[in-house]
Amino acid sequence: MANHQSAIKRIRQNETRNERNRWWKSRIKAVVKSVVAAIDKKDSKAAQESLKAAMTELHKAAGKGVLHKSTASRKISRLSKAVSSIS
Repeated sequence: MANHQSAIKRIRQNETRNERNRWWKSRIKAVVKSVVAAIDKKDSKAAQESLKAAMTELHKAAGKGVLHKSTASRKISRLSKAVSSIS
């Protein structure tokens, strides 16, 4: 257990950030899953709308430091490529 005040505060901060990052990562998984589901159904209109929402969420997560910017870009690129292949 931490003995210094700064170490106790650091533990508290880490728990808060961990909880926030977990929320963002589960949100990202949900929106990506909706895009993949629309792609599997070959519904190009729904896939386009889902992709737009996913792009927004991925950019926000990258901006907040939850994801690396390259990771977000790679995911967006792969999803865009998949969506364009069905339309």
